[in-house]
Amino acid sequence: METMQRHARHIQICFECAAACEHCSTACLQEEHVDMMRDCIRLCRDCADFCKLCASLTARDSLFMVPFMLQCAEVCETCAAECGKHEDEHCQACAEACRRCADDCRRMAANG
Repeated sequence: METMQRHARHIQICFECAAACEHCSTACLQEEHVDMMRDCIRLCRDCADFCKLCASLTARDSLFMVPFMLQCAEVCETCAAECGKHEDEHCQACAEACRRCADDCRRMAANG
């Protein structure tokens, strides 16, 4: 697969994860017991920012792209673990998107 195609797929996965995290944090703010969702909201916001930056670094083929992908994978895995604790549909969808992004970050980093 050509470098640009491989990068384009990864960029899309990062942005999809960022969108899922943004949606999840907003939906969590609407929950009746929002105080119980504090960690989920905080992690989703961090994860969204990491994913957006990872996509940008990948798009420009940055020298820092590979190490940042590994960091992004860790953030995504942490967010997935927290969201996975909650039964809400938005949390489960976010956890799934985070796991997918973490896997793709690690795959991309391994392939340099």
